[in-house]
Amino acid sequence: MTSVWCLAAALGLVAAFEDLRRRTIPNWLTLAGAIAGIALAASTGWRGVGIALAGGAVGFLVMLPLHWCGAMGGGDVKLMAAFGTLLGPAGILTALVFGSIAGGVWAFVAWLLGGRAIPYAPALVAGAWFSLLGGGS
Repeated sequence: MTSVWCLAAALGLVAAFEDLRRRTIPNWLTLAGAIAGIALAASTGWRGVGIALAGGAVGFLVMLPLHWCGAMGGGDVKLMAAFGTLLGPAGILTALVFGSIAGGVWAFVAWLLGGRAIPYAPALVAGAWFSLLGGGS
């Protein structure tokens, strides 16, 4: 298991647990995840840092409009920015697609069971993990 996988596993498990339990993702977690992602990328040189920063920016900027319209919490936005530092721009886009599919299925089931809002971090984590597994490629 690589360092990126270990970090993604830890980040995802804690984020999903906290979102399910408290309906929030702590800022310390997303900040630590982003810093760790950039630090891991730095071990490959400046190009790696650039890719990590670009991935973080893509994850953040794609999710931000969803937060502005009230469809997504701020923690979800920051979580995808942190995952973006691990996955890079292409990987985070893949994660967002698969996370959206997982979240849509979960939301549909929740709707069938009474229409409750769902914590979205578990779906986003599933998308990030699937992307790390080489999802779709």
